[in-house]
Amino acid sequence: MVEAKILLIEDDPAIVENLSAFLKEEGFEAASVDGQKKAMEYIETERPDLILLDVTLTEGNGYSVCTAIKMKYDIPVIFLTALGDEFSVVTGLDMGADDYISKPFRPRELISRMRSVLRRAGRSGGAVYAGDLKIDTERGAVMRAGEEIFLSALEYRLFLVFLNHRGKILSRGRLLEEIWDVAGEYVNDNTLTVYIKRLRDKIERDPQNPQIIKTVRGLGYRMEA
Repeated sequence: MVEAKILLIEDDPAIVENLSAFLKEEGFEAASVDGQKKAMEYIETERPDLILLDVTLTEGNGYSVCTAIKMKYDIPVIFLTALGDEFSVVTGLDMGADDYISKPFRPRELISRMRSVLRRAGRSGGAVYAGDLKIDTERGAVMRAGEEIFLSALEYRLFLVFLNHRGKILSRGRLLEEIWDVAGEYVNDNTLTVYIKRLRDKIERDPQNPQIIKTVRGLGYRMEA
């Protein structure tokens, strides 16, 4: 499932290539343009859910693009630019931007802030399914046959990591990095084992023979695509 459709308005090919690949890995659909005219043409036909916008562009500038977008469309905009001084940030927010992130940025922080903006704008992905589970990403609820399965914050975050990387093997190191972001404290390998067991106990019909989150011996874990 595509979480949201993202338009990247950026004129640096290297940034476009790397960021587009990262967004797709995280479950987003990503397209890019390098100037104001192309941006407005794309928005008119494709109506993206969120726009990531640089200030410096091949044609026009980010501030004028943001103003043009906000005058005509109800689409959230996040400035993603190397201009991180106070004046630039204030100007961007005054133009109607929903957030302002300075380069260089931490990829997982960007994803977190994108999802926050999407939720506030009512454009988050809605319902996602995994086996016989229904995940309401707007409410942060996991349900089976209409009954809610209550997960802790870390259990839910761990579940979302698997959902966002369906079909891919996730190493324990990668999972530890993801949990660290939410926990805000040291999380060790034993803690990860405990949380995976707790999560399986809640979401698997037979935790001893898991079908949703499977172990890939010697490599990590995988949620089936």
